[in-house]
Amino acid sequence: MLLEGKTAIISGIGPGMGRDISLLFAEHGANVVLGARHVDKCEAVAEEVRAMGRKAEPVTLDITDPESCAAAVDTAVRSFGGLDVLVNNAFRDGNRKTFEDSSLDEWKGTMNVNLWGTLQMTGAAVPAMKDRGGGHIVMINSMSAKRIEPAFGAYAASKAALETASKSLAVELGVHGIRVNSIHPGYIWSDKVEWYLGYLGEQQGKTGAEMYEELAGETCLKYLPHSSEIAGSVLFFASDLSKPVTGQSLGVNCGHYIP
Repeated sequence: MLLEGKTAIISGIGPGMGRDISLLFAEHGANVVLGARHVDKCEAVAEEVRAMGRKAEPVTLDITDPESCAAAVDTAVRSFGGLDVLVNNAFRDGNRKTFEDSSLDEWKGTMNVNLWGTLQMTGAAVPAMKDRGGGHIVMINSMSAKRIEPAFGAYAASKAALETASKSLAVELGVHGIRVNSIHPGYIWSDKVEWYLGYLGEQQGKTGAEMYEELAGETCLKYLPHSSEIAGSVLFFASDLSKPVTGQSLGVNCGHYIP
């Protein structure tokens, strides 16, 4: 029960990473505020959390909207008495175009969510954490911030900027007992990725299984992790197991990229 008596806000709730983090947090004793632009996704996960004997509050959360961010924090304070953990999981994929084929407005749109929106949500959470005497902020970043691939420029730039901003926050917020750390997943095994590899395979005359073997073969551990495995690293940073750790970036990608 690493989070017994703690309250967490988790943004970007969906069927993958957001859900798995929420369920693992609940398993370890946390009450959770679950946020996404489409609240129906949050309500489904909230029912699962409640079935585990923990409390959950689903909220409509758009991290690009300051009032929406403030409302999520208010829900945590009103419903559970305060805020201890923020997991910034909401993100925008990027346009998946080369720079020459992109407009700067497309890059700005990605930056508005992945950098400015994440910082806005963080700013809303900091006063409540200071009232608690400290807290833990976990940024869900990406291997793309470090392992650059064609047509991922908008996404990679936004995530690299977020990594630097996170280290600055760690330096500035440490005096308040607030820790800020980042995890960097790579490809996350899911139905969506399975479909994508099948699609690529059709274009190249290969099966989806062959495409998986090629991609997984680039990793040290020779497989693509599921989001339920990656959630453990978030729990580590959210709990006192990592009490003296702040300003760090952890690759959680089966060794697909090693700095």
